[in-house]
Amino acid sequence: MTEPIVFFDGVCNLCNGSVNFLIDRDREKRLRFAPLQGRTFQELRAGRPDLPQLGTIVLHDEKGLHFKSTAVLRVLRALGGVWRLTGVLFVVPRFLRDVVYDFVARHRYGWFGKSDSCRIPTPELRARFLD
Repeated sequence: MTEPIVFFDGVCNLCNGSVNFLIDRDREKRLRFAPLQGRTFQELRAGRPDLPQLGTIVLHDEKGLHFKSTAVLRVLRALGGVWRLTGVLFVVPRFLRDVVYDFVARHRYGWFGKSDSCRIPTPELRARFLD
């Protein structure tokens, strides 16, 4: 695998906004994106019977699979530049970071809403999206 893949909840407005944020800041265009509801993630799950159905961000990079707050911090760090400084948050124990992550995740649909379908990328962004 050469480029990191960010798996996101394709019907979550917060998640779609986060993907837009990442696209705008990924100057090297390294990150690729795929909805958790899509074929790419389902194929990954099929090869990993220990991996349950997830409703959280998942990052698949050269170091393997990362979930929740660890995935968020690794994605931000991958943006480079000033975003690498977010890596300092790794000093906070994962269970504490994930408490905050889980709180936001539990309320994301209520706070930000939900779409009826996954996002459809523009033609120029299509190459960065997997199904």
